[in-house]
Amino acid sequence: MEETLLLKDLNCPNCAAKIEDRIRKMDVVETANFTIATHQLKLTGSWEDREALKRDIQDICDAIEEGVTVADYERKSKAAMDDHDHDHGSDAVTIAVIVAGLLFMAYEGLTTVVPSIGLPESIETPIYYIAYILLAFPVLRIAGRNILKGQVFDENFLMSIATLGAIAIDALPEAVGVILFYRIGEFFEEKATDRSRTEIMNAVDMRPQEVRVVDTCCGGEIVVMAPEKVEVGSTIEVRPGDLIPLDGTVLEGETRVNTAPVTGEPVPVRAVPGTQLMSGCINESGRITMRVDKVLEESMVTKILDAVENAASSKPKIDRFITRFARVYTPIVVALALAVAIIPSLITGEWNKWIYTALTFLVISCPCALVLSVPLAFFSGIGNASKHGILLKGGRVIEALANVKAVALDKTGTITSGEFKVHSVETVGSHVSSSQLLSMAAAIEAVSTHPIATSIVSEAKEQGITVEASDFVQELAGEGMVGMTDGQQVLIGNRRLMERYNVQGYPTEAAEYGTEVLVAEGNTYLGRIIIADEARPDSAEAIADLNGQDIKTVMLTGDAEASANYIAKETGVSAVRAQLLPQDKLSVVQDIRSEYGPTMFVGDGINDAPVLAGADVGGAMGSGADAAIEAADVVFMRPSLTAIAHILDLSKATLRVAWQNVVFAIAVKILIMALGLMGYASMWWAVFGDTGVSILCILNSVRILRRN
Repeated sequence: MEETLLLKDLNCPNCAAKIEDRIRKMDVVETANFTIATHQLKLTGSWEDREALKRDIQDICDAIEEGVTVADYERKSKAAMDDHDHDHGSDAVTIAVIVAGLLFMAYEGLTTVVPSIGLPESIETPIYYIAYILLAFPVLRIAGRNILKGQVFDENFLMSIATLGAIAIDALPEAVGVILFYRIGEFFEEKATDRSRTEIMNAVDMRPQEVRVVDTCCGGEIVVMAPEKVEVGSTIEVRPGDLIPLDGTVLEGETRVNTAPVTGEPVPVRAVPGTQLMSGCINESGRITMRVDKVLEESMVTKILDAVENAASSKPKIDRFITRFARVYTPIVVALALAVAIIPSLITGEWNKWIYTALTFLVISCPCALVLSVPLAFFSGIGNASKHGILLKGGRVIEALANVKAVALDKTGTITSGEFKVHSVETVGSHVSSSQLLSMAAAIEAVSTHPIATSIVSEAKEQGITVEASDFVQELAGEGMVGMTDGQQVLIGNRRLMERYNVQGYPTEAAEYGTEVLVAEGNTYLGRIIIADEARPDSAEAIADLNGQDIKTVMLTGDAEASANYIAKETGVSAVRAQLLPQDKLSVVQDIRSEYGPTMFVGDGINDAPVLAGADVGGAMGSGADAAIEAADVVFMRPSLTAIAHILDLSKATLRVAWQNVVFAIAVKILIMALGLMGYASMWWAVFGDTGVSILCILNSVRILRRN
């Protein structure tokens, strides 16, 4: 049984980790994953009463973090998300606190420089106490409530002990300053987190706010509707500049469609009646009407949003490591603070000095910067990939991609376009010209639906040749076709067909690349047509990018060695494995892994499902079909190899930023503790080491979203 719930107003990453851990230990729950970026709690288990499950989870939330609400997950419309309610009153109070605090800091600075302008102590001390109570009351209240519930090591408790301890050792101004700085930092940390979350979601949420439906019952009147209310079969209008709101088929009009928001493809494509369009693309030039083929929940814009949200809930190893680390980090630092307060004081008798140092340790012991920065970095990476038409199955996939040493590429449809085209026409002697040879072949092949025959007929038409199908055409299985043209017998086929009819003079060597179609008139050899599946225009550039990242590229194909080597030479592929049967690919990928290291396989995502599952990372090159999304770890919406180089580079950058955040946060905390022991770091430094570092890590994480 699966369930998705929302934990509203759960913004503390440390508390979220505790809640997730407690929920995971429930008897009826098998797995529980909370994503702070989306507030979604994904559960699997065997509960019977859903409402009882929600009540139990609510009790856990109430025991750990005040104000968290357990709600049913219901995806809001884009308009509703854009107009979400916000507690402006709470913001106003916080801003007032910040302004008052800035005045306090200005007063402190002035009295430090010019002591004579300070207020008398009899007036100043009560003002400090009033300021402390106003600033610290929410923190003290939550800390007291949590202590009664057995939740001790949270940031409210630590800040309460630290500031009350400062008051106890006659450091009242510093206690006020520290709680003020903490409240300011907490405010900006929350705003930075919310803004980052919103920016990432806006980048991947391409759902429309409204749809213009053509009311066929009222003379074609346009009715503006919410997208979730539009039914399959409805006719909708899409104006120039509008987003394609739902998946559908063009009925009227002609336009150019920018597919970059979905596929990352920068070149617009032509759309005419009958063209199927994906939602999320942009209508650039002409007005069109469309028939809706899929409702909003089944359209591409929702599939992309689902993929991103599901990917965010799949936590990487580094995230799980930091969560486990945070559970032991805070108690260890608190124990260390207790030791610092007591042991040196007993030796030196300087109780105030060492208690103050211990209070600095308490402030710095909150692990929020650590717990928050890692998932946000990975969520930014997932969002960036989605902007480039790449769907990931989760943070674990990013880690696996960052470690890839080799990429195994299926040739047909991945390195090549997957479409047969006439590569060249070769004639012998002066019997016929290349256009005459192509015309003769097309006349015979016009009655066949084979891909090779279709490519010959298409090439003839593209060259302006009128194709008239021959009469009396006979197809010989595995050999070719025989027909009559202008009273002459024409043979189109392979070497076995030439041998059958005793044709002389055809080449003894096979073509260097592609499939050769030999043409003869009677028993006179006239020439051959080379049919080839050509490399994509960007394949050579993309493979050069991969080679530049020290990634070994290996092409897998069932083609002959000569054809495979031709494509490899043309595109720069490092190695070739040719003449493979479909069942051979998995063992070949395993051999590549043994030779080079972690391996990514990229295929079509449908026929190559066993190989996709067997590789360290499976990538599906295609249009995002359901089967491809299910089979692969990575889905490339645009069939371009440049996306592979991009995602490998992006994954390395994402992992690098995540570790930067972790190392930076830990280093700052250790530095402040060390400076505190030496008497240089104050509690103000410690507050920066908590909230300030959190904000810097958040900003560092969001850089990934803007990466090209």
